[in-house]
Amino acid sequence: MFKLPLQDIINKIKEKTNLSEENINVKINEKLDQLSGLISKEGAAHIIANELGVKIFEQTQGKLQIRNILAGMRSVETVGKVQKVFELREFQTEQRSGKVASLIIADETGSIRIVLWGDQAEKINKIKEGDILKIINGYVRENQGRKEVHMNDRASIAINPPGVEVNNVKEFGERPEAVRKKIAELREGDENVEIFGTIVQAFEPKFFEVDPNSGKRARPNEDGKFYNDAGKEIQPDYSYVMNVVLDDGTETIRCAFFRNQVERLLNKTQQEMLKYKENIAEFEPMKTELLGQQVKLVGRANRNEMFDRMEFITQLVFLNPDPKEEVERLEKEQKSTDIEDSAANQGEEVRTEVENIN
Repeated sequence: MFKLPLQDIINKIKEKTNLSEENINVKINEKLDQLSGLISKEGAAHIIANELGVKIFEQTQGKLQIRNILAGMRSVETVGKVQKVFELREFQTEQRSGKVASLIIADETGSIRIVLWGDQAEKINKIKEGDILKIINGYVRENQGRKEVHMNDRASIAINPPGVEVNNVKEFGERPEAVRKKIAELREGDENVEIFGTIVQAFEPKFFEVDPNSGKRARPNEDGKFYNDAGKEIQPDYSYVMNVVLDDGTETIRCAFFRNQVERLLNKTQQEMLKYKENIAEFEPMKTELLGQQVKLVGRANRNEMFDRMEFITQLVFLNPDPKEEVERLEKEQKSTDIEDSAANQGEEVRTEVENIN
């Protein structure tokens, strides 16, 4: 099943129709009521798109433009120009060791990260910025809200294949500056937003099995063993997720951190984290240490349907932000708000005077 975020579906409907986002959300909620809540918001949005004649998935097979690559796709083929190359890294866990490398490619529709595993990672040494790559038989995962094409030993890469060109490339850039919001202002679907607050509660990390090659969640079969998508038995690695509660004075919110961000938050390596899996009681001092710590987070807001609450999926962690800088920023924002309110009030007073004259 291909996964397309709710906001992307809404944006596609807006692009192809004259409907406002507010009207689209009204239609989605009406469809949810009509179906007695027996469908997700994404599913309701798909139905609305179909009723309006909007094609959500423009292309799912053959050579794909980057904008048409969706999480969950298999056997993906695409072409792009290399925008950035990252160093090859070797990793060591309790279960295995290996190599991983990544790079960014782009075409005229967007950019995407390509992740190389095992023997594929060695090819990073032959690739440089500006090269044209043809990616064949990759699979797509979502990582902290962003799509990635992963390449294992069944995939292949052609470097500067004859006759293949990529023109009018949409240049890869840094993540757009995040929009600062107070926790009370967060709304479902908010992406690339920044929040600042104090950790008031911390929970133990939860460990789960993953496929060592793809990084996908792995679950035991009926025989208690683990298998990859090809049906081959694997020895799983472990990843982890951790939650804290953040308070900024306007509201509190539960924030989820996945592996890389857990390591950043706790200043721990993967090997150090896996020690807690064997003895979670040793993590208790870390929980106490986190309490009262101020952090700045960038990520996306998500509604947990099971508990009917807003949660924050963390994508970037900034430790020990300068309190003075944050106070000055808040004062500046408040001053700007006061000016806007004052202007609005003056406008209302003028309107009232005109009405009284008339």
